[in-house]
Amino acid sequence: MNERVAIVGGTGAIGLALATRLAAAGCEVVIGSRDAAKAAEAAAGIGNPAVSGVSNSEAAAAAEVVFLCVPFSSQAGTIKQIAESLAEGTILVDTTVPLATNVGGKPTRTLGVPDGSAGQQAQALVPKGVTVVSGLHTVSAVLLANVEHDLDEDTLLCSNDRDAIARVAKIVELVPGLRAVDAGRLEIAKIAEQMTALMISMNIRHKAHTGVRITGL
Repeated sequence: MNERVAIVGGTGAIGLALATRLAAAGCEVVIGSRDAAKAAEAAAGIGNPAVSGVSNSEAAAAAEVVFLCVPFSSQAGTIKQIAESLAEGTILVDTTVPLATNVGGKPTRTLGVPDGSAGQQAQALVPKGVTVVSGLHTVSAVLLANVEHDLDEDTLLCSNDRDAIARVAKIVELVPGLRAVDAGRLEIAKIAEQMTALMISMNIRHKAHTGVRITGL
């Protein structure tokens, strides 16, 4: 699969891990950062010629599927920054979670979002013609970064556009052992995002990197 994907906020833990995995699977990956030099340095560190680093705005303009991998506290500002770079028809995969850590709280608690969820807030902020898919909330960045590890887990994808979910599913399933599950409309993202806090709680209690598996499908 020779898909080109962009990762806005690609120098963070989840973004860098995702870039590493997708490049290893044959994707061309464009990492974005507020600092283009930092993005270029991170891309070089992956050691795969399929990965390049540019500014967030340049990354957002470089692909039809753009992963947003920033803290929730930076989500709105980042989307506003890259809005003009998001062409009509772009799919924005929002991985942000409104954890209470964004306001100095505990990582096992989530914040209320006026739009309902981080995913719904993203959809309200992107330009007309851009579709948001919410996902990757329960995948460990540590395990995702380990290319020798097969994940053996699922990730829930939510969107008001099922075709967008299907396209994103094909990309994330390039990661060995990761299955994408269509979890429904974007309103379900509120529940999926809260599962991050659940995963963190279990990881702390069991000193592990847990994941989710949906049975019966």
